Amino acid sequence: MAGAGTAANRHQFYQIIFLFPIFMQTKQDHYALLVEQVRSLISGESNRIGILANVAALLSAEMKWWWTGFYLVNGERLELGPFQGPVACFTIKKGRGVCGTAWERGVTIVVPDVEQFPGHIACSAASRSEIVVPLFGADGQVVAVLDVDSEHLSTFDDTDARYLEQVAAIVSAQIGW
Repeated sequence: MAGAGTAANRHQFYQIIFLFPIFMQTKQDHYALLVEQVRSLISGESNRIGILANVAALLSAEMKWWWTGFYLVNGERLELGPFQGPVACFTIKKGRGVCGTAWERGVTIVVPDVEQFPGHIACSAASRSEIVVPLFGADGQVVAVLDVDSEHLSTFDDTDARYLEQVAAIVSAQIGW
C-alpha cells in the first residue's frame, strides 16, 4: 500500500482493517469502520486521481458492490473518473439518469429499482439498484458524484446514504475542491 499517507497512517489503516472482524459487525458498524479506513487511507495525500481510485477500490472491495466509481463535473456533463467494475458510460449530461439528476439537484438519490427510475441510463444491464452521492466544492457546487450500483434490487437505504455522504465529504475535503 505504498503511498497511502504517512507510515503512521498506513499502520493505522492496517490496524483498522484487521482488528475489527467483519462477522461481528452490523451494517452501521461496518460503515463506521469504512469511514475511518477512508480517512486513514487518504490522509496526507494530494493526488486527486489516486485518492478517487483508492477510495473506489476500497469501497468496492469492502462492500462487494457491482460498480463503484466517480464521475467528475466538466462543464455541462459528467465525465467518467476512477472506478471499479465493468465498463461504464463515458459521459452523462446534467439532469440525465440517476447521476445527472443527483448532480442537478445536489442531493443523494437512492434507487431501489433502476427500471423504475425515469430516464435511467443503463450502462450495464446487470445493474438493478443504485445510489448516487454528490461531492461538493468549497463554493457549495457539485464537483463530482460517487456512483454505486448493485446487481440486486433494494440494496441501498438511508444508512448507505448517510455513511456514503460522510465518505464524500472526507474525499472532497482531502482533495480541496
